[in-house]
Amino acid sequence: MRAYVQSRVPRWVPFIWLAYLTFFLWQPITQHASRTEWIATAAALVVFLFFYFAFFVTRRPWPLICVVCIGAIGVVYAPFNGGAANFFIYAASMAPFALDTEWAGALAIAGVVTVAALESWLLHITNGFIFPATFLSTFIGAANIYFAQKNRHVEELKRANAEIEQLTKVAERERIARDLHDVLGHTLSLITLKSELARKLLDRDPIQARNEIRDVELTARQALADVRQAIGGYRSQGLAAEIKQAAATLETAGVRADVRSAELDLPPAKESVLALVLREAVTNVVRHARASHCRVELGRVNGQCRLEICDDGRGGPAVEGNGLRGMRERVESLGGSLEHDMTRGTRLIIELPLEETASL
Repeated sequence: MRAYVQSRVPRWVPFIWLAYLTFFLWQPITQHASRTEWIATAAALVVFLFFYFAFFVTRRPWPLICVVCIGAIGVVYAPFNGGAANFFIYAASMAPFALDTEWAGALAIAGVVTVAALESWLLHITNGFIFPATFLSTFIGAANIYFAQKNRHVEELKRANAEIEQLTKVAERERIARDLHDVLGHTLSLITLKSELARKLLDRDPIQARNEIRDVELTARQALADVRQAIGGYRSQGLAAEIKQAAATLETAGVRADVRSAELDLPPAKESVLALVLREAVTNVVRHARASHCRVELGRVNGQCRLEICDDGRGGPAVEGNGLRGMRERVESLGGSLEHDMTRGTRLIIELPLEETASL
């Protein structure tokens, strides 16, 4: 991970901060430094610039190492040039961005100031070094603790937004998969049943076989329309139409259908979910249950919208496959519940909360 300051500071800003080096050059210029002193000053600047720019482009822990090295330049040059206090200021101001927490930044600044104060006291430095190296380092460093923490929050928010965006994409892919499964699973099962029926009737009753083949064609066209509607998000034709279609599908498959439906004023989202759940459940009865009778009942019970689908098929272990899992996710997303019992046949009970204004 790079220092937090990099993602928030434009590239040209670090060059502006270099203006503070004027104070390090002030003493050699005003006191007509010798050639040796100028060489030493130039060497300090070269080393400083290397670690200064490395701070902005390297990954941890190197930014912290750069801060330490910049502070070390100040320690070396403080006895000879009061402007070396700038290096302590740089170190204190950069440290909060190289660390992870406010407390770590505060401790680093305290360390920088302590080193500057001890050096000034032990070496009796009296060239205007102590005030900027301690007071300004503390003031500027403390201010940067706030900005560093703000940058950290911004980076965390960015990561959270990126994660939310990724999760949204995953959820959308899962929704599309459920939609296609619900739509095509039902329709293809119906096409298969009608095709088998047409094949059996082909020799005995060609006219009825022709009618079944025509139904297959119509169902296939409807499947294409359903897929297009699913992609556009407008696939449901309503719960009432789905109940009629469920009865027709069961009768076509040779399953006696007992359908009881009360008129409920449901929001579109809940009506769409119930329609898709009913479609998936009926598809499962036709394809897997080997049932002779299926009861579908929709009504209002204790302020809840209750949809119950029961068959007298083979039942089996209550293994939750993709279809059932998709049902459960849809229902629970609207605050409802789904019960699944396969001890005697298959029994599905779906309950969704009704609005207070809903009426029979």
